Amino acid sequence: MIQKEYVLQMARYNSWQNSQLRGIVRSMDQVELTKDRGAFFGSIFATLNHILWGDTLWMSRWCSDVPAPIEGVVHTELTPTIGAWDAERFRMDGRIRIWAETLSNVDLLGTEEWYSKASGQNMHKSKAICIASLFNHQTHHRGQVSQMLSQMGITPPVSDLIFMPEDA
Repeated sequence: MIQKEYVLQMARYNSWQNSQLRGIVRSMDQVELTKDRGAFFGSIFATLNHILWGDTLWMSRWCSDVPAPIEGVVHTELTPTIGAWDAERFRMDGRIRIWAETLSNVDLLGTEEWYSKASGQNMHKSKAICIASLFNHQTHHRGQVSQMLSQMGITPPVSDLIFMPEDA
C-alpha cells in the first residue's frame, strides 16, 4: 500500500509544517494560545498538545526509545507551556524523521495490534494504515490550528505539499 519513500516524504512534511507553526506560536501570548476558539479541542495549544500526544503514542509502539504518554495525562495537556511543547515537538519531529529513514519497505508490512482506550477494544490494523493514519491525523489537526490562526488574523503556514522546500 505505501512505500518507504511515502513515509520519508510525510516525515519531512510533518517537520516542515511544525517548524512553521513553532515559529508562529512561540511569539503568541499564552492567553491567546489557550483561549477556547470553538474548535474540536478548544484552543490552539490544546490542539497542538493533542497532535504531539498522538505522535508520541504511535511512535512509542514503533520505537523502543520513545516512552508512551504517561498514564492519566490528558492528551490536550501533554505539555504545560508553549516552550515545553516547542522543545518536545522539535524532538519528536526529529525522531519521526530518523525512524522514517531507518524503515525498509518490508517494515511496512504486517499488522499492528493494540488496545484502544478510545474505543474500548483490541485493535488490529495493517501497519501501513497505521502509519498513514499517523500522518493524516497530524495534517487534519494542523488544519484546525490553521483555521484558528486565520480567525485571529494571523496568516497560517503554507501547507501545500507541492510547496515544501527540498531541504525541509
